Amino acid sequence: MKRIKNIILPLLVLSLFASCVSVRVATDYDRDTNFTAYNTYAFYKTGIDQAQISDLDKKRILRAIETEMSNRGFSKSNDPDLLVSIFTKEREQVDVYNNNFGWGWGWGWGGFYNPWVWGPGWAGGWGPNVSTRTEGSLFIDLIDNRNKSLVWQGRGIGTLNNTDNVEKKEERIKEFVAEIMSAYPPERVVVAN
Repeated sequence: MKRIKNIILPLLVLSLFASCVSVRVATDYDRDTNFTAYNTYAFYKTGIDQAQISDLDKKRILRAIETEMSNRGFSKSNDPDLLVSIFTKEREQVDVYNNNFGWGWGWGWGGFYNPWVWGPGWAGGWGPNVSTRTEGSLFIDLIDNRNKSLVWQGRGIGTLNNTDNVEKKEERIKEFVAEIMSAYPPERVVVAN
């Protein structure tokens, strides 16, 4: 039993930690696009200006995108192959957890000393635990500059933890962008005949 507990407890802690910091990613792309033809990029100012986040967060996101594009061999250009745009969405997420059983001091039937008496005492009970958090989505769009068509879109969904700590916020934004961009370029789906 102790052996099972020593294995399960660390796995449980790791899974809880991973679920708190994970970014869920979804991508979509134009299957007819030759992504190897793209070598340069520039930011699409018109689209970025419409993103409803602070200018400081925009700068953080754009710096993270620059790093990821550079890691993929892209260079910035005044006559780019791709235009990069971003937009964001956020929503309030409500989580309700059921407490299996809890103990506490209060009025009610029962109690630790005499379960058949109404009055104060230690009592157990069931009850929900409710918490709220802001869940955000960051969209990164890659647009073909020649024909102004969207060729790739990545979306990351998650929470921005520790928003009061600027360093941790910046790290979280880098994580968001890196997770989204990890799906670029898309792998070609080859259909066998």
